Amino acid sequence: MIEILVIVVTFALCFCVDKLYTKLFRSRSHHKTGKAVRLSKRYAVMGIVFIALGIVAVVVGIKDSLFLSIGGGVVVLLGIGLTCYYATFGVFYDHESFLLSVFGRKEQVYRFRDITAQQLYVVQGGSYIVELHLKDGRTVQLQSTMEGFKPFLNFAWEKWLVQTGRREADCAFHDPENYVWFPPVEG
Repeated sequence: MIEILVIVVTFALCFCVDKLYTKLFRSRSHHKTGKAVRLSKRYAVMGIVFIALGIVAVVVGIKDSLFLSIGGGVVVLLGIGLTCYYATFGVFYDHESFLLSVFGRKEQVYRFRDITAQQLYVVQGGSYIVELHLKDGRTVQLQSTMEGFKPFLNFAWEKWLVQTGRREADCAFHDPENYVWFPPVEG
């Protein structure tokens, strides 16, 4: 019975924290457009499940086993990490620029012309990672399993052409079917 109460309280707490986080930290115009590249909701769901299971393990372990309590604490930390990563990562965009939000770093606004190159990685299992290189030296890794992946890259490509003054006919590298939108990394 106490385990069910702990789970209900955990889910309610996570819901409240999510709403508060959104209200406090997602207030820029880029956040309000509804256009974004986000991690799969599985990160958040698994984070919450890990937190709940970890709390149950800690509560049960207090009575029976120190090892179970320590293991539960580790699982809670893993769950918090997954949930924080999900809540803080995102690329939010409007018609002129995009906002890069990454855990542990200040949000940064870039214009589409700030994309200088792209590197493509194939991940075992059939997904792809498109690494965008930006003018200031930063990189952004977007995985093909993220929500809004292709719409963002197609939109960024169109805006990149406009903002850099290039024509699509002059960009032989462009091949969205093979996950290539921008010039390759030189070197």
